[in-house]
Amino acid sequence: MSLVIFSHGRCLSYDIGHDHPEAASRIHAVQDQLLSSGLEFVVQQRDASPASREQLCLAHCPLYVDHVFDVIPDTGHIWLDDDTQANAKSLNAALYSAGSGINAVDCVMQHQDTQAFCLIRPPGHHAEYKAAKGFCIFNNIAIAAAYAMQQYGLQRVLIVDFDVHHGNGTEDIFQLDPRVKFFSSFQHPFYPYTDPISHSPSIVKMPLAAGTSGALYQQRFTDEWLPLMHEFQPELILVSAGFDAHIEDDMGQMKLTELDYLWLGQQLKQLADRYSEGRLVSMLEGGYEHSPLARSVVSYLKGQL
Repeated sequence: MSLVIFSHGRCLSYDIGHDHPEAASRIHAVQDQLLSSGLEFVVQQRDASPASREQLCLAHCPLYVDHVFDVIPDTGHIWLDDDTQANAKSLNAALYSAGSGINAVDCVMQHQDTQAFCLIRPPGHHAEYKAAKGFCIFNNIAIAAAYAMQQYGLQRVLIVDFDVHHGNGTEDIFQLDPRVKFFSSFQHPFYPYTDPISHSPSIVKMPLAAGTSGALYQQRFTDEWLPLMHEFQPELILVSAGFDAHIEDDMGQMKLTELDYLWLGQQLKQLADRYSEGRLVSMLEGGYEHSPLARSVVSYLKGQL
């Protein structure tokens, strides 16, 4: 078994404000924890390559992609939506973030029993087919899934999203695609104020009350999700890995800990081993308190070893 981490310095190169929670220091914190935990000496680390315009359009409206390329400023900043700020370096960062997922898909599809983790920013799961949203410019996980289906002819792609916020963008893109099964757990009611009811057989939602414990989360995952995941028998598992449901993260009000993320890593690895020849790709989404984010990422990765 091998575990590969994809990242790139361009994901660190842009700054959208000293007080903004989606900062490059998130990535530095994880890198430091990988080193101090000893995991850096176990995993492989590779530079990502940027996604092309054509690859972005696998999951996004071409007119939206063109709009982003056209409006990114040479100086200063703009707002792509009420929450998503961009400056001259944001586009390159977004291209490398999306490209990392494509690199990771190629890696796991071409090498048996391999997992990959994309340590990138900006995140992606709020970006919709035609719009940026919630710090997200392009939907990294959706682009990776669409690429996997186009390039490798996959017919059953499982996407699991355990961020504290619902992956509304991923739902928007795949709600009518029978090849994708999208599972999303999220605090409710909470941003982006999604409908907690699923209206498509491709979408499975787990709305959770503020204060939900790790024990309850694991019970609901086991009882409500695992039977459906086994029934789906995925050929590839993709994960929107958000760690802002941690008890120490002020972005939400849930009570997961590193042990819960370790458990999630173990459960998803077992599913991948059973149905997907070990093919498991995870991409960083939320997680804004540096210490719990870094500890949780390392615990989640250890669950796959």
